Formats: sequence, structure tokens, C-alpha cells
Amino acid sequence: MRRAKTVLRAVMGVLYIAAGVNHFVNQAFYVSIMPPYVPWHVAMVWISGVAEIALGIGVLVPKTRALAGWGLIALLIAVFPANLHMALAEPGTYDAPAWGLWLRLPVQALLIAWAWWATRPDRDETP
Repeated sequence: MRRAKTVLRAVMGVLYIAAGVNHFVNQAFYVSIMPPYVPWHVAMVWISGVAEIALGIGVLVPKTRALAGWGLIALLIAVFPANLHMALAEPGTYDAPAWGLWLRLPVQALLIAWAWWATRPDRDETP
């Protein structure tokens, strides 16, 4: 189980780093999906991109792993209202099928659980 956790932790870190970089590479996409009630769309895209990169790196570093895990959980909770906004939007508003937008909501809970599990110290490690 320890090997699987190590591999899944590395995958998580790399995925969050890539997602964060994508906020800068495809900024227009992220701005387009921002709910109207969120201020400063471009700044929020940048902030969330930097957060994902930093937290992804943090997951890979043993000394910052637990804090990065809590940061990812907070970030995933913070973006949940935007995901809900997209799911509740008029069909065709976003370039994604409605079922996919609704599926993202429970997937968010799985991502939270993954972040928590992967960043907890193993039993034989000291926190």
C-alpha cells in the first residue's frame, strides 16, 4: 500500500502542477467559466493557478506535504461553488455536456478524499 500511496501522491502533485500551469496557458478558458459573482476574473485565475502549482509542489516535498494537503482541500472547497454554478447554468452555456458538469460535483469529493489520504503520514513516519 505504501508504494501505491507514493505513486498516487506523485501523480497528484504532477497533475496539480500541470493544472496550475494550464491556468496561464489557457487563461481565456478559465476566465470564461468564472461565475459572474466572482470579482477580478483574471486575477482569480492567476491566483488559483499559482496556488495549484505551489500546492502540487508542496505535495511532493515531505516537509510541506501535510500542509499542502490541507491547502488542496481548501482550494477544492473554494472552487466548488463555481462548479455548481456551471452545472446549474442553462444547457449549452459551457462547451461541456450537462452530465459532465454534474459529474464534476461528486468527483470534487473524491479529489478531496484523495488529497487527504495521500498527504497523511504513513504509520511508520513521524509527522
